[in-house]
Amino acid sequence: MIPWLLMGMDARAQMTEDEKSYQSMEDVNKVVDLTLDSLEKASTARPIAGSSRKGNNPVLFLVGNSTMRTGTLGNGSNGQWGWGFYAHEYFDESRITVENHALGGTSSRTFYNRLWADVKKGIRPGDWVIIELGHNDNGPFDEGRARASIKGISPTDSLNVTIKETGVKETVYSYGEYLRRFVRETRALGAHPILMSLTPRNAYEGDSPRRVVRVNKTFGLWASQVAKELDCPFIDLNEISARKYDEMTEWKFNYHFYLDHIHTSAFGAQLNARSAAEGLAQCSRKDLKPLQAMMQHVELPTTGVKRSKKKPVLFITGDSTVKNTDKDEDGMWGWGAVAAEVFDASKITIQNAAQAGRSCRSYLREGRWDKVYNDLRPGDFVLIQFGHNDLGREIDYGKARNDITGTADSSHVYRVRTQDEVRNEVVYTFGWYLRKMIDDVRQKGATPILVSLTPRNEWPGGKIERRNDTFGKWYREVVEQTGVAFVDLHNISADAFDALGQEATRDYYRKDHTHTSKKGARLNAQSIAKGLRSIQSPLAKYLR
Repeated sequence: MIPWLLMGMDARAQMTEDEKSYQSMEDVNKVVDLTLDSLEKASTARPIAGSSRKGNNPVLFLVGNSTMRTGTLGNGSNGQWGWGFYAHEYFDESRITVENHALGGTSSRTFYNRLWADVKKGIRPGDWVIIELGHNDNGPFDEGRARASIKGISPTDSLNVTIKETGVKETVYSYGEYLRRFVRETRALGAHPILMSLTPRNAYEGDSPRRVVRVNKTFGLWASQVAKELDCPFIDLNEISARKYDEMTEWKFNYHFYLDHIHTSAFGAQLNARSAAEGLAQCSRKDLKPLQAMMQHVELPTTGVKRSKKKPVLFITGDSTVKNTDKDEDGMWGWGAVAAEVFDASKITIQNAAQAGRSCRSYLREGRWDKVYNDLRPGDFVLIQFGHNDLGREIDYGKARNDITGTADSSHVYRVRTQDEVRNEVVYTFGWYLRKMIDDVRQKGATPILVSLTPRNEWPGGKIERRNDTFGKWYREVVEQTGVAFVDLHNISADAFDALGQEATRDYYRKDHTHTSKKGARLNAQSIAKGLRSIQSPLAKYLR
């Protein structure tokens, strides 16, 4: 049976046009995106279609709304990103370029009527066009934003309207009919269309098990039906991303959105971009093979740990006090380089994933934490130790690695200016980054252990410096908030150095007041072992 007959068209086909009555879809998003209302301004910021083309290489055009390109500039200036911002990362730009033509506030109807003609001007034979629309196909037909399409996919349903505010006359078609037009007109230009379902909203359905709301009975269903009818590739982006969200804690799910329940943060945009890439790469359709051949980085990045089936892995994260040059006896050593002296390598695999110069924020931003996260398996352990590079003035310039102080669940959008680039970035508190790492580890069934930062070789008042009024306080607040196991390396080592005295401690810091010699690294590693035993950590059974 023809799909639209399943939705009652057999009965309605006998009605005259005047007798038909259409009810528009409810605006479940309850989010006002004004981007389309400033179309003239937005058009100056959107790319000229085909302008990214390199020689005779194809272009991948992205057609969508604010979930694909948020705001007029689409650069995260309000802390929201669309997934199209990151889509290019999954394509070899020496072979194909990606152009994000999405615009916030558009529906299938308004994009087709107001933007599609300009996009088509740049499309050439051999290009690719991804169409992901539907979030805004609701509300009134003939007033206000006047962007609603008719429910379903009927090719014959239509509604003649006059926009109340402007007097403009327009014929409104079904959601599916607009998709058909995108697909057919793309093919008429010799290009390849791909339909995608909508990105998930920040909403749950049901309690046991708790599931993220799907659109597989509305827009996802309709897009898949049109794709099947026209033999067009269909990627169920909604389902791919929703499955990932289903595995998250509610707190983690929430921070993948920013300011509202529809627009994603950088975390959510990156997740959707990867989901779109995974869907394309894993699709078995032969007509997608040429596009798949131009894709890259679809495999999850990892630390490259060599895992033994019989042993868990201990991942160590942190900065230069954990991993340094680690060569000359009197050079600079991180305690992770000598961790094998306190842990039994025959029982546990040690993977020192720390990186010099990093804060929680920069370690996460550079994708280093993702590599650890992707490697985690149930039974593994993760030592999390940051702090030396997290506090300072370089929050929006220089190395741009400093966090907001404290542990509140708060953030701020900064316009970051570094030597290499100018960008927008949402910066969170020191405690927020720690909580994220702890939550991620637990999601994978592994055990997180928070470790306080190493003490510096500073001796105010004849005692080695302690930071218990700043980082010490924040560590303990995170421990109280999360119940995470905590090794107070800072004070355990500080007690040892106080016992040695300032003069003797110089052999433990040969280059500066922060970075230890190999002797100092060994002392800190022994402090780790002492701390694990004192809290009766399950990791302690892997100590020598």
